[in-house]
Amino acid sequence: MPQQRLKIGEGKISGYVSIFLALLSFIAVFCFKFPEWLTSPEFREVYTGESMAVLLTATIIASFFFALLSLLLSKQKKWALAGLIISTIAIFIGGFSVEGRAVNKTQYHLGLDWLLLDLLLMAVIFVPIELVFPKNEKQTKFHDEWRTDLVYFVVSHLFIQFFGVITQEPAKLLFGWMGLSGLHAWVQQLPFLVELLMAFVVTDLFQYWAHRFFHSHHYLWRFHSIHHSTQNMDWLAGSRTHFVDIFVTRAMTFIPLYVFGFSTITFNTYIVFMAIHAVLIHANTRINFGVLKYIITTPQYHHWHHCEDPRYYGKNFASIFPFIDMIFGTYYLPGKVWPEGTGLHEANYPKGYLKQTAYPFTKSPFDGDLKMEERTKR
Repeated sequence: MPQQRLKIGEGKISGYVSIFLALLSFIAVFCFKFPEWLTSPEFREVYTGESMAVLLTATIIASFFFALLSLLLSKQKKWALAGLIISTIAIFIGGFSVEGRAVNKTQYHLGLDWLLLDLLLMAVIFVPIELVFPKNEKQTKFHDEWRTDLVYFVVSHLFIQFFGVITQEPAKLLFGWMGLSGLHAWVQQLPFLVELLMAFVVTDLFQYWAHRFFHSHHYLWRFHSIHHSTQNMDWLAGSRTHFVDIFVTRAMTFIPLYVFGFSTITFNTYIVFMAIHAVLIHANTRINFGVLKYIITTPQYHHWHHCEDPRYYGKNFASIFPFIDMIFGTYYLPGKVWPEGTGLHEANYPKGYLKQTAYPFTKSPFDGDLKMEERTKR
C-alpha cells in the first residue's frame, strides 16, 4: 500500500473505492444467502430485505463506475481491474438477483450486516472529509497500522451479539429487581428532545468516570493504553479498543439506559449518534466547528486527550459534553491549537491485534518515565 498521501485526480482513490465497494458487495451477497447466521435480528427490524437488495445493486454499479473512472485517470490499471473482477464475481454469485426472505431465529449469529452497513456509512462520511480537510496532511489512509485498526473494527461489529449480552447483563443483575416501571413510564412521556438530552447527559457522566478510572487505575490502564497507542488518528482509530475496555465502558453506559428506561426511539437515536460521533472525534480532520466545540466534543478536543506529551495527560475524558470536564477540572482546549502528536512513549509497544489483545494479561505497558499518576494529576 502507498505510504504517500493520496491525491485527488490521479485515479488511485477511485481505484481503491472501486475495490472497497466491490468487496462489500461480494460479502453482502452471503448475508442474503445465510441471514440466520450472518445478520442481526435487531437490525433486520430496522431495514427491509428489499431496501438492502436495492443498496447492494447500487453498490455494485458504483464499484463499476469508480473502476472505469480509475481506468481513465490512472496509469496503473491494476486497482481498477481488481474492482471490476470482484464486482463481476459478486454479480455471478447473485448480486443482482438476491431477494429478502423470512428469517428463522437462531441462538447465535454474527453481525455481518451491521459491519457492512456501518463500514459503508462511515467511509462515505469520513473518507471524503479526511481527504479534503485533513489535520495531518502527510498522513496516508494506508499508514503502518491501518490493518490493525480495521481488524478491531471488524471484530467489534461481527461479535455485536456477544458484546451486547455481556454489557447489558450487569445492569439487569444490579437493577432488575428494583421495579423501575414507574420511572420508565415517566421518562418515556417526556418530549423526545428532552428525553434524548437526558440520555446523553446521564450516559456521558457514567462514561466520564469509567474512562477516568481506566486512566487512574494501574491494571485497567493496561487495557485502555491500547486505545491510546495509535499515532495515526483517523476514522478507524477509535475502533482500537481492547474487549475488556469495551465491556467495562459499555456496561457503564447501559446502567443509566437500563435504569431510566429510555424509549426505543431515544435508545436507537443515541446508538446512531454515538456510532458516528465516536468516529468523528478520532478523525484526521482540521474542521474547527466554531462555537460548537465548546458545547460538544470535537476532533481537536479529543486529540488533546490522545496527546503524546505527558504535560497534557489526564484531560478531556468526556465523550459528548466538555462541560463535564469543566465541572471536574479536566478540561483543556487551547484556542485553535492542536497537539503536535498522539500516541504513547512506551518502548516496544506491541503491534497487531493478537499481540495487543494478549499484552495486558502478560506485561505492564509502562516505562520508568511514564508514571500512572501523571495521566490524572497533570
